[in-house]
Formats: sequence, structure tokens, C-alpha cells
Amino acid sequence: MGKKLKYWVFCSTVLGGGIKVSVCFLGNILMTKLNSIGLNTKKCDQLSDKLNELLANYSLFYQNVRGYHWNIKGEKFFELHVKFEELYNDLFLKIDEVAERIRTLGNSPKHNYSHYTKISEISESKDVSDGVKAVKDILGSFQIIISLQREILELSEEAKDEGTNTLMSDYIRAQEKLVWMYSAFLNK
Repeated sequence: MGKKLKYWVFCSTVLGGGIKVSVCFLGNILMTKLNSIGLNTKKCDQLSDKLNELLANYSLFYQNVRGYHWNIKGEKFFELHVKFEELYNDLFLKIDEVAERIRTLGNSPKHNYSHYTKISEISESKDVSDGVKAVKDILGSFQIIISLQREILELSEEAKDEGTNTLMSDYIRAQEKLVWMYSAFLNK
């Protein structure tokens, strides 16, 4: 669909101090296709592509953390086992929220791991049972996730998509605190 030039007239009556004045403006507007929530469809498609990339990264991150939770060994087992469960429960919720946001924007979330492994920057962890290694992997994953969310934040701002913008902003704020806490565990 191409853009169409359309002219518009805006007239208003202003009452001030007993004086009636009619004000009219003549201008033009570029018509763009909007989705069901009033956002530019093309910008929402771009946002949805990035959100699908985020979904892929979250999905691999989630599965990695499940593996850390199941396989952790050592003196910090009880502490890390609980922390990893908290984290994967949070990631599970975020996966659902991101997928639902993609639907809200008028697109479909990808849902197969074969697609996720192709586009995710986070790779699958294998046989991690050491707590320090697991925490380092988690910090690396957060770095990727937060960076991607900042890109989405910029795109959502350009699209005037307050819903996605708020979601990303909330995620970033909470995850920056988790980065601090996991870094403190490593004495960094």
C-alpha cells in the first residue's frame, strides 16, 4: 500500500471575552496504514521481528536456567537451586508477555526451537553443574537480553508504542538489579 496525500480542514470556534471567532486551518496529512491499536503497521512489523528475536533469546535462556537448577552441585547448591528457580519462573512469565505483545501488535510469535536456535545470540548450555560457571553464563545472557531490549526500546519509541516501551523499560530496570546481585555473588 502506497502513501496517499489527503487534504484536511480543521475549523474551531473560539469564545473569548464575548467575542466569537472561527479559526480554520488547511493542511495535508500522509495517510499510513494503522493496526487495530492505532500504530503504524510497518513499524509494528519491525518491532515484532525484534520481539521474536527477544523471544528466541528468552526461550534459550529459560531452558539453560532450568538446566542449571536441575544440575547444580556443590556447597552453594541450596542457595543457587532456589535462585535459579526464581529466575526461570520469571523468564517463563516474560516469554508469555513478549509473545502476547507480538500478538497485540498484530503479528504472530514464533514458537519452535529450530527457529530459536537459528536467531538467538544465547546458545544452549551443556552439562553445567558448577555454580560459578552457571552464574557467569547467566550474566552473559543478561548482557545479550538487556542490549536487545534497549534496541526494542528505541524502536518502540519511534513507533510511539507505549505498551512495548513500558514493558522493555520495566524489564531492563529489574534485570539491571539482578546483574548487580549475580555479579556480587561472584565478588565483582
